Amino acid sequence: MTKVGRRYIVGMAVDATGNGMYRPVSLLYFHFVTKMPLTRVGIVLTSAALLALISNPVAGMVIDAVGARASVVGGYLLRAGAFTAFPFVHNEWTMFAVLAVVALGDGSYQPSIQSFVAATVAGAERDKLIAVQRSLRNAGLGAGGLLASVALAAGTNRAFYAIVLTNAASFVVAAILIRSIPAPSHARATTASGAMTSKKGYRAVVRDRVFVGLTLANVPVAFGYMVLSVVLPVFVTQHLKEPSSLAGALYAVNTIGIAALQVPISRRLTRYRRTRVALAGGMVFVSSFLVFAGLDIGVGRPVLLAGVFFATAIFTVGELLQGATTSALAASAAPAQARGRYLAFYQFSWAVPSALAPAVLTGLLSVSAALLWLVLAGGVAAAMAALVLLEQKLPTDAVWPSTPDRQMDGPSSDLQEPSGLEKPSALQTQGATVAARNGEALPPSPHPGSPGRACQVSDCGGVQGVRL
Repeated sequence: MTKVGRRYIVGMAVDATGNGMYRPVSLLYFHFVTKMPLTRVGIVLTSAALLALISNPVAGMVIDAVGARASVVGGYLLRAGAFTAFPFVHNEWTMFAVLAVVALGDGSYQPSIQSFVAATVAGAERDKLIAVQRSLRNAGLGAGGLLASVALAAGTNRAFYAIVLTNAASFVVAAILIRSIPAPSHARATTASGAMTSKKGYRAVVRDRVFVGLTLANVPVAFGYMVLSVVLPVFVTQHLKEPSSLAGALYAVNTIGIAALQVPISRRLTRYRRTRVALAGGMVFVSSFLVFAGLDIGVGRPVLLAGVFFATAIFTVGELLQGATTSALAASAAPAQARGRYLAFYQFSWAVPSALAPAVLTGLLSVSAALLWLVLAGGVAAAMAALVLLEQKLPTDAVWPSTPDRQMDGPSSDLQEPSGLEKPSALQTQGATVAARNGEALPPSPHPGSPGRACQVSDCGGVQGVRL
């Protein structure tokens, strides 16, 4: 891994560790320091978090106007400033004010960091980098949680202050590291193009029926992802009548599995179509939900314990197949000149289920545990059927991590000259596909007189500009 790659990886690890320290104690922090009731703290936290839905589309336009790197750095510094102000929070209004700033930064993070990765690396390298990021994020969140537990052993305000200020410092360090990564020349050109077309807003995204379909297909899958954190603890303790420690053990199985296996598995999956890998992961999710449904029929405790661990292990395999693959698929399906808006739109397929999951999933569980798992299984199965139909309409470079005409031998290197019988370039393929699925005329070749020629780095927003 190069020096640039190490900076990115270290930045992600520092960010995840700081977040891991704060997340487990976010509710307790304000309850302990401000003495407000937990219910009131929860209401303020939820109210402020809703602002993330507002910042998401704004972030998309900012990314296309100023670039993904600037947006990532700005979001980090915004949250660093907010967490620095945490020790000065003493009532609901000041709490809402600082949490609103945090929510704005949180809402911009996913489309910004995904756009940054997409602008920096392409093809199979994009899948591998996202896999490393997911693995490190799980490991960092776990390490941060352990550090937080050590700090909280003191049981003082200073311990809570140390946690939030350490999180603020982690954002600053991550911002410095990301800022030190040079923006590829093609990314700068794409930013200029995006700035000129930003006045169109999200109309182009909404008119892109294939990308809208890809986004909608992710919604049932996103609800499935919420199982471990939202509904599984309740299912285990209230319906299976098992101790809460079992829920923690199941969560550990998933977290450790992702941290340890995401990178080696994703490296081996880059030879296959992203859509087919995502399809396999989705069907594994379906299998996991069906096993969970079967546990509600009254089996013996040994079978129940074995079954719940087995179902969680299957779920983890599905996540290993789905997670990095679908992120790379969405980033690669988005046109480079409007990638910020496209990925911000796609992020709604995560943000909306994340906001609704507590009410929707617990509501289904209150009716019937079997109903909950069968609805999740049916929703994911339907989403996978939609993905099969979308595959032939997606750009070739989105479906395939590696294509024969994509040879990346170094930073800012041109693609090899293909013959007229080989696949068109990434820009030609993506531009023609988007135009065709929107009912528009096909754009002219970027190289008149040589339609089979591969695009140069300065022409294409989807090729590798910085070697990681």
